[in-house]
Amino acid sequence: MARNYLTQERHDEIEKELDDLKKHGRLNVAERLKQSKDLGDLSENSDYMEAREEQARLETRIAELDDLLRSSAIIRRTEGSGAVRVGSKVKVKKDGVPLEYIIVGSSESSPAQGLISNESPVGRELLGKKIGDRAQVQTPKGEVVYEIEGIE
Repeated sequence: MARNYLTQERHDEIEKELDDLKKHGRLNVAERLKQSKDLGDLSENSDYMEAREEQARLETRIAELDDLLRSSAIIRRTEGSGAVRVGSKVKVKKDGVPLEYIIVGSSESSPAQGLISNESPVGRELLGKKIGDRAQVQTPKGEVVYEIEGIE
């Protein structure tokens, strides 16, 4: 089973969503199903069909979140490791332009916010590198070089 890296905050958000879906989401769907059944013939009851589809989506989401939490590892930030790892804040230069990234698990990545996945091409190449190292990433437009200037 693949490891999903999550920050503590994201782990807590997922747990909260899962708890809400199990407690409130299931009750809401059950109530909707009950009301739909009370309308009569289920074979032509569109409310009932929609409620069943909503129930299927809800149970799928619950299973996804359960699996994600079961296979997750909390990112622990440690000072002074010297090398880039999941949870590191990395200061790099790309074509002379300073950039800052935080290496996160794939479920939290948001490149626009500077959160890049450990599974992305850039994230994979940065992992294990130290200050002064270069990470070379192949892109459709050619090779891009990142110079590592700082690691937190």
